[in-house]
Amino acid sequence: MKLYSNVDVYTAASLRMNYIFENFEKICVSFSGGKDSGVALMLALQAAKKYNKKIGVLFIDLEGQYKLTIDYIERVLNDNSEWIDPYWVCLPINLRNAVSVYQPFWCCWEPGHEDKWIRQMPSHPAVISDQSYFPFWKYRMEFEEFVPEFAKWYADGEKTATIVGIRSDESLNRYRTIASKSKETIDGNQWTTRLFQDQDIYNVYPIYDWRTEDIWTANGRFEWDYNRLYDMFYKAGVPLSNMRICQPYGDDQRIGLNLFRVIEPETWAKVVNRVSGANFGNIYAGNKILGYRNVKLPPNHTWESYTNLLLATLPNEMRDNYINKFKKFVAHWRDKGSGLPEDIIPSLPDCAEVSDEITTRGSKDKRLVRFYKVPDTMDHKLESKHAGPTWRRMAICILKNDYLCKGLSFAQTKDQSEKMRLLIDKYKNI
Repeated sequence: MKLYSNVDVYTAASLRMNYIFENFEKICVSFSGGKDSGVALMLALQAAKKYNKKIGVLFIDLEGQYKLTIDYIERVLNDNSEWIDPYWVCLPINLRNAVSVYQPFWCCWEPGHEDKWIRQMPSHPAVISDQSYFPFWKYRMEFEEFVPEFAKWYADGEKTATIVGIRSDESLNRYRTIASKSKETIDGNQWTTRLFQDQDIYNVYPIYDWRTEDIWTANGRFEWDYNRLYDMFYKAGVPLSNMRICQPYGDDQRIGLNLFRVIEPETWAKVVNRVSGANFGNIYAGNKILGYRNVKLPPNHTWESYTNLLLATLPNEMRDNYINKFKKFVAHWRDKGSGLPEDIIPSLPDCAEVSDEITTRGSKDKRLVRFYKVPDTMDHKLESKHAGPTWRRMAICILKNDYLCKGLSFAQTKDQSEKMRLLIDKYKNI
């Protein structure tokens, strides 16, 4: 539940910054070049000058980024060099390619592929491209692996805060990051999260309660520098909620692939040439062919038969991945004993009830659970009620090229990270 106070968000964020600088020995800002991390950095710089303390700034360069973003990064680093220790990381990191099933991942700054790089390696003094620089580095490391390992390396045994510019109103997942009651915080501050149980390293979210309007109000009122790419997005008619600055081939970012063609046409050819399926993603991202909008069942198909047809079109490794995920998806519902809520049962006259006695995972107790054979026409109702697994959800997962099956509430595992590396090796020459 959200609780409101009489303090404006700028004052609240400034007080949090004071707390951070007074209670942590080391401070580092995760900086992406986006509007939120930009404001978080400006607030941190204000506090750095107030407390006469230098801060670290981590920018992970994912190669496939706009020139305007890189210009902004350089301005910020150069204009504030007195107060920051910058880490401009240009290493071969593993990234999702959501526009192709034949090349499901790609590697930015991949050695030996310099002729395909979207940009030349930047020449700024803060750039780190030497793979021996970090002792924890592994070739084609996952982004999600690198960030916590960097925090541990940067902390070097000292009490450390990593400032992250996320806002809870951006997504449910980000809201959960802040609101979670199971995480460990410092001094009961809900806007902090301990990263490692055995070390005093925390992610801190000083602008978690800001809205998009607050971000732009602060930039205007305090005349803070910001990424001029947002001006171009605005001119191109992109809604504020859809303005994203990240690698272009991700699960969410592919919707904006066509913007490269509009905003930086000189970069567009390299973006298309960089990974398999990029132009396909440009044409069809946001279209129902990739699982967006109202996906309709083809004639003479059930959702079950359509899902199996889609599986048959995939490469073997891709198909096996989806089948394994789908089996776990269905098994989860059976193991948890999740049947249909009572308020839905009367509206499903065509469903045949099947009683089954199953063993609940982690318990010897057995309980009676009701399962239903649900007609395809009821899939939407089941999904809206979160009442159970449906073939439609599985089909959409394939259509969206959702390799990790995030749409079925799966998260990436360490085992899957290793499989990703093997897949990259297999498909890197396609």
